[in-house]
Amino acid sequence: MEINATYNSLVAVGDSFTEGMSDLRPDGSYRGWADVLASRLAARAPGFRYANLAVRGKLIGQIVDEQVALAAGMKADVVTLVGGLNDTLRPKVDMGRVKGLLTEAVERLTPSCGQLVLMRSPGRNGPVLDRFRPRMEELFAHIDELAGRHGALVVDLYGAPVLADPRLWDVDRLHLTTDGHRRVAEAVWQTLGLAPEQDWQAPLPDATRAGWVTRRAADARFAKEHLGPWIGRRLTGRSSGDGRPPKRPELLPYEVCSEA
Repeated sequence: MEINATYNSLVAVGDSFTEGMSDLRPDGSYRGWADVLASRLAARAPGFRYANLAVRGKLIGQIVDEQVALAAGMKADVVTLVGGLNDTLRPKVDMGRVKGLLTEAVERLTPSCGQLVLMRSPGRNGPVLDRFRPRMEELFAHIDELAGRHGALVVDLYGAPVLADPRLWDVDRLHLTTDGHRRVAEAVWQTLGLAPEQDWQAPLPDATRAGWVTRRAADARFAKEHLGPWIGRRLTGRSSGDGRPPKRPELLPYEVCSEA
């Protein structure tokens, strides 16, 4: 990639990871790595435009049906596509179908944008990652293959040990903290050929392990506030994104702000 390249537009496609959960602004809305990246790119390019079509809970089929055609029509300099991970976390999943839909998305987006960016998503250390790791790695291998075939860039977040550190994950254990989102923004920034501004893979300082009682209290809170509702939605076929529109559905000018 060209170092210090200029990009004039960005469209982000995906699910909650790209929507920005759990990077909260003071007003209660979500920021996230894509907003941070857009703000930094806007500082380099007057008139920079940005759309974020991502909606929490979306499966790859919904992303293809609801977001891909819209993103392709925007003809942006950069399109980021992150999807399929929600599918791998379902009790049952047809990985052949997931990979086929991801292939369709890439084939539709590649000719419509200047540069397509894919990701190997991060995974928090723990039993969830251990259980679903084979599916995730099958998905990531397919992403690498698609990137090689279509000239897409791949941001390898899965291969960064620091992003597996539980301290970079919110209490729901599914979404990154503010610091985690900023590290992702820097990773995409560098992948786009822009001069590094920080070491996004720098490990966190050593920390004292919390006591047994504290850990069990955190587990109980997680089960009550997050795991239970998540299981309930899976059993009833509901999604946290049902009826929710994308936060930036149009490719419009994006003002530079203090999100970087």
